[in-house]
Amino acid sequence: MFNFLRSAAPATPLAEVIAAVQAGTTTLIDVRDISEVKATGRAAGALHIPLMRVSMMCDPRHPDFVAGLHADKPVAIYCASGARSGMAAGMLRKLGFADVTNIGGFGNWVQAGGAVTR
Repeated sequence: MFNFLRSAAPATPLAEVIAAVQAGTTTLIDVRDISEVKATGRAAGALHIPLMRVSMMCDPRHPDFVAGLHADKPVAIYCASGARSGMAAGMLRKLGFADVTNIGGFGNWVQAGGAVTR
């Protein structure tokens, strides 16, 4: 019961995602609320785009579009547990982003050795 709330393991191993973010070949997005980011910090290099703003800030037709995003560049997304990042991944795919990976929760990033910015 409630298995739909669990995030699937990312298709790309997290160590590879961390290396790609560090190399600048993958864009990392944190979709948690600002209070969560303030409490725990965020993954180094991550853009903070709260889930409620993804449909606007990731749409190149919207005035709030984040200029650094590119639909042809891989994107990795995380939240606290993987549920919200799963929803955000679906939104990005509908907006034309081809390579989107839900890495799960912030804790997954930390456990895999990803750097954190406070």
